Amino acid sequence: MAKDGGPDWNGLLKWSLAHGDGTNPPRALSEEDRKWFMEAMQANTVDVVQRMKEITQVMKTPEDILESQGVTPENIEDMLDELQEHVESIDMANDLHSIGGLDPLLGYLKNSHAGIRAKAAEVVSTIVQNNPKSQQLVMESNGLEPLLTNFKSDPSTNARTKALGAISSLIRHNQPGTSAFRLGNGYAGLKDALGSDDARLQRKALNLIQYLLQNNKADRSVATDLGLPKLMMHLASNDDSLVREAALSGLLELAQDKTSGNALPDQDKLKDILKSRIEEISLMDADDLHAAREERQLVDKLWKECYNEPSSLREKGLVVLPGEDAPQQPPPDVAGKMFEPPLRAWAAARPSPKDDSDSGSEKKDVPPLLLGPGPSSNSNS
Repeated sequence: MAKDGGPDWNGLLKWSLAHGDGTNPPRALSEEDRKWFMEAMQANTVDVVQRMKEITQVMKTPEDILESQGVTPENIEDMLDELQEHVESIDMANDLHSIGGLDPLLGYLKNSHAGIRAKAAEVVSTIVQNNPKSQQLVMESNGLEPLLTNFKSDPSTNARTKALGAISSLIRHNQPGTSAFRLGNGYAGLKDALGSDDARLQRKALNLIQYLLQNNKADRSVATDLGLPKLMMHLASNDDSLVREAALSGLLELAQDKTSGNALPDQDKLKDILKSRIEEISLMDADDLHAAREERQLVDKLWKECYNEPSSLREKGLVVLPGEDAPQQPPPDVAGKMFEPPLRAWAAARPSPKDDSDSGSEKKDVPPLLLGPGPSSNSNS
């Protein structure tokens, strides 16, 4: 082992090369070699459940006690980063409630530090993604309420955005959650988010709106009464390409509603917006055209849906470029890009869209020691 008590990685590498370089058949290990190898490996083994219990204990500790121990808000954020890595496993996510960690985590949504509120929402989002059991546990713990509060009124735009991301993960494929979101005046928060000047917040709001419109036709009249189509028309000319795509997707969803006539107001204004997008697309070089594939197809579909004729993009051969496949039905799903934590796709019981992670967090090599050293990894050494 290394002198400082850490893993002897240099020695482990040399040992590995000496015992398995691929040029000779494997030989039986001596008892001494086997013991050395196991000690080297166990020195870097983390007991995840035990570590989550330690994190839970920190989350339960009053803020003034932590401050007296020299713990900073940045330390807490680092700790929540580590917790998020652990709960990417559905089993670990569900275990967090069993060990008493879910309620204190939800309590961090009300913390006085915006960075902690944002990071706590990010961890909640990971816990409930594609996880009906944890969705139910968070709902039973009234976790939606502080998320809605932060989404609608947090002074930090980042905390608002992270809260909306957690809400989106919590209510997807969760009918009680969706109903509670409506009753909690969530649509008013979505309207405010569309009017913000933050592209990430706008994208997440547009994506959630499209999901809600797809899953409950009655929400279309709610969206129209709130004036969301006009806001989406404005965002269809946004400088951010993902905002434009999400806005066009939402408009297409509304335009396809034939139950009460065309739900889109101000058709002349919409036509002018689409003409402007067509003109800009027509001037793009080859690389930009390929990057704008979804937007090209959405503009063409929306034009045809509203005006019952193909757009000029189709006449110019810009809807499907050489080498591209024709667009599939339904149209490109922009709404689902925001919500897939990296280790959840394989574990989901049903298909789920891709992730659009924007947390920017990095994995921590060493877990932060907040209240003194944890138990030794090998008490007998």
